[in-house]
Amino acid sequence: MQLGKIIGTVVASHKEQKLDGLKFHLVRFLDLEMKPAGGSVVAVDGVGAGVGEVVLVASGSSARLTSSTEGKPVDAVIMAIVDVLEINGQERYHKGKSD
Repeated sequence: MQLGKIIGTVVASHKEQKLDGLKFHLVRFLDLEMKPAGGSVVAVDGVGAGVGEVVLVASGSSARLTSSTEGKPVDAVIMAIVDVLEINGQERYHKGKSD
């Protein structure tokens, strides 16, 4: 999994039928200091996340193991919204306080 921040939404009016009903977000990867880490991905939203939220993204074959993506042609899925990130007892991110 990778840590990321949703920076946008992707809308596709014509897509593979198995993807109907799925929402797509553009996620910028973050490092442990919560700074951009030099990459981004379009990910299926499996948890109802929104623009500006910090999330965990699974990619590759793991992206097809959630209830919303099972058997679908996806390579990345948002599978969690981060509430708190703590490293060695130091809080690096707290939803609502750090945004």
